[in-house]
Amino acid sequence: MTGGADVTSPALTAAESRWLSSRRSRQETFTDLYCFAHAGGSAGEFMRWSDGLPGVKLWAVRMPGRAPRESEPPYTRMTELVADLVEQIDFSRRDFAFFGHSLGGLVAFEVTRALRKAGRKLPSRLLISSMQPPPITTTKGASRLSSEGLLAEIEGRWGALPQEIHDDAELKEIVLGYLRSDAEIADTYEYVAEEPLPVPITAFVGSEENRAQLDWQTHTTAGLDAHVLKGGHFYFRDGEQQRELIRLIGRATSADA
Repeated sequence: MTGGADVTSPALTAAESRWLSSRRSRQETFTDLYCFAHAGGSAGEFMRWSDGLPGVKLWAVRMPGRAPRESEPPYTRMTELVADLVEQIDFSRRDFAFFGHSLGGLVAFEVTRALRKAGRKLPSRLLISSMQPPPITTTKGASRLSSEGLLAEIEGRWGALPQEIHDDAELKEIVLGYLRSDAEIADTYEYVAEEPLPVPITAFVGSEENRAQLDWQTHTTAGLDAHVLKGGHFYFRDGEQQRELIRLIGRATSADA
């Protein structure tokens, strides 16, 4: 897949075009990969992986409350977010898979379960990065902290934010707003047990993280593939580890084609 300008596919409906963006593809593709970002992040970060995934069209899921949807109120409840994603996006134009990092992995999991409840086509694979499988046992309450407390909590769990955020007070408040709404989604999330999914899961984790984040076996009847890559929570921001992650994603999606 060769890179191009970030464009919205003309095949999308008006509602879908608010949610999804992709890079122009000049090569035949066999599957779609929908990407869900971590708390406070943008799935657009994953679009640069397109060149390493021939045959795969990446779609960034764009969240309300941040550019280019910053005028819209952000979601603060998982149930509302998932319901709107399932209602407004037709994921099943062709074979597709989901990739989600951290909170995005949990969103991808819950969207898949909601698609099953609705009798809709399921993804060929869930690729979940650095996310503990439900039920979630980590400490909650981050969304109720002060701005400085929230920042300390986020950085204590997942590492320091870029220095330019600390140096720019306005940018810092914007990012903290993203983090607070996403933290509220995590704080209020309540897992409801269901039958395992008939969807294979590939799980990734950084070597400096808790490897319990790989334990997704109870949520699938179709097999678990687990990988540890060098680094912390954002292991894929290292060039070598990013290339390895892309290679593993490409191998998994091509096997499902």
